[in-house]
Amino acid sequence: MVYYRVAVEKGEDFGYVVHCPAIPGCHSQGDTMDEALNNIRDAISACLLALDKELIPDDRRPVTFVEVAV
Repeated sequence: MVYYRVAVEKGEDFGYVVHCPAIPGCHSQGDTMDEALNNIRDAISACLLALDKELIPDDRRPVTFVEVAV
């Protein structure tokens, strides 16, 4: 399990807005804080899946993916 820090803000017009700073463009919202947090989990998963697809290299140059611990 991987943990991501998210920022939760009270919405101006409704509910809550949530951002994941570690993944640019990853945002969600919900009427309650619980709903917003559940929705950002889904958004993070979707963003990571999309990023993985973008990282698939073409055949013209070799690329190696390595995980590093920080």
